[in-house]
Amino acid sequence: MRYGKGEARDWAREHLRGVAGCVAPTVTSDFSGLNEAAIRHDVRREKELGFAGILLVAETGTTPEEMRAFVDIAVDEAGGELLTILQASEPTLERNVDLVRYGEAAGVDLVLPSFPAGFYPATEDDVYAYYTALAGATSLAMFVFAIGLWNFGRLHPSAFSPRLIGRLVDDCPNVVAIKNEIGAPGIAGISEVFERFGDRVVVTDPFEMNAPAWVRAYGMQFLGTSNYEYVGGVVPRMFELLHRDGGYDEAMELYWQVHPARQANVRLMGEATAGTSVVPRLLWKYQGWLNGFNGGPIRSALSGRLNDAQMRAFRAAVAASGLPVPDEGDEAFFAGRNPA
Repeated sequence: MRYGKGEARDWAREHLRGVAGCVAPTVTSDFSGLNEAAIRHDVRREKELGFAGILLVAETGTTPEEMRAFVDIAVDEAGGELLTILQASEPTLERNVDLVRYGEAAGVDLVLPSFPAGFYPATEDDVYAYYTALAGATSLAMFVFAIGLWNFGRLHPSAFSPRLIGRLVDDCPNVVAIKNEIGAPGIAGISEVFERFGDRVVVTDPFEMNAPAWVRAYGMQFLGTSNYEYVGGVVPRMFELLHRDGGYDEAMELYWQVHPARQANVRLMGEATAGTSVVPRLLWKYQGWLNGFNGGPIRSALSGRLNDAQMRAFRAAVAASGLPVPDEGDEAFFAGRNPA
């Protein structure tokens, strides 16, 4: 571990910087196990493109044993050059505790907790109890993942109340960051989280299209996690320029260059998640494949189906953004660059 007990917040303030993308565990073509070469390819590609960290994606139907093997492979390939963020999204608290403890022993740097699909809290105290039980089981630095996907809107109009966030920051010393997506529509909720907690923990709005505003307004030091691979290494470069003296104009040139891809991404993501609250990981894999990542299969039950219209639209948007696209046809995506 990069920090000792009680040091997580100070460590995060100094080292949780830059952009963290996502790596999902590719499986073999017969879906019988992990494709280690493909996973290592993707982690290396993150380094090549200037990412500072990666989310080890857990919402792809991997078995508990496969998830642990994925953690081992990704941490080993990251080699200390990338921050590794473990997504804890097992279906029960007990299994998430087991996963997080495994990740801590394996050398993971941080945890991004999700809430199980069957978790239906009656009060904010129920959310607090779940989260504090998980946080209390590990010394790993943790995010508060404040987003509307958890269906907590009946507990507070923001979908994850600032009051609850404050309780978790107060009572969990290993809470080091807030992934801040509350209060849609509008930005007032997101701004409130920066205002109330930005001097205590690292606050990030993961929507890269908002980064220019938040870096200027609040000095946002970390951007993550999301499918920034959809435009290759542009987002890490843009974020670095936003933090460089005199870099704002160049950063905005990059921003507008890839706006066609951004618009396509927002549209396709909205269509894919409408009514499901499930992130379309196969779409994310395709976006990465267009930019040199492995592509290839993930467990189909949770990844969604990818159709030709989506692929054609996004390929055209990437080309319109001035980025290279592969010569291969889209059928090559489904096998991946390291088929097994």
